[in-house]
Amino acid sequence: MKPSGQTEPRQIKSYPSGLLAGGIVMTMSNVALAASEKGEASGGLPQLDFTTWPTQIFWLIVSFMLAYLLMWRVVVPRIGSVLEERHNRIEDDLRRARQASEDAEKARVTFEDMLANARNEASDKTRQATESIMNKMDRKMETANANLAKKMAAAEADIANAKNAALKDVSEIAATSAIDVVRQLTGMKVTKTDAKKQVKQAEKALA
Repeated sequence: MKPSGQTEPRQIKSYPSGLLAGGIVMTMSNVALAASEKGEASGGLPQLDFTTWPTQIFWLIVSFMLAYLLMWRVVVPRIGSVLEERHNRIEDDLRRARQASEDAEKARVTFEDMLANARNEASDKTRQATESIMNKMDRKMETANANLAKKMAAAEADIANAKNAALKDVSEIAATSAIDVVRQLTGMKVTKTDAKKQVKQAEKALA
């Protein structure tokens, strides 16, 4: 809404224009009344009374000039001001529309940038989390493999020790058995040392 101070000049300008329009109407009425009275007095039609033509032409010119002044000083400026006001309003609306469009475009670009940053950040976090998990799994696998290697080495050592112990026992048993067999078959006495040597030679031959 426009302030009241801007509407007062238009109201003040309307008084001279009203007086001017009233003067034109009164002048034309007086001319018509005078012509009518003169026509009635002469007993003919006032339009065909040539004696009134100069006066009518004079007042017609005066009325035309007054109407021209009225249009020039009052009507045309008002129309121009209305058109200018409407033009300014349209320009202001267009400016606001352009500004709103630019703001919307900026908001769209900002939103797309934020969305792209969020996607990149999420992708980076996912990649970092995946790398961290894979590194932890690799470390755990290395630890498990090392522990398994230690356990296998210990198991192999235990198996080797058990095998050696079993072989010693087998050698002892084989030597004792050989002594008993030889004594029973031949009646000869064989020492345990000789029997072990023979057993070892037999093991080497079999290996």
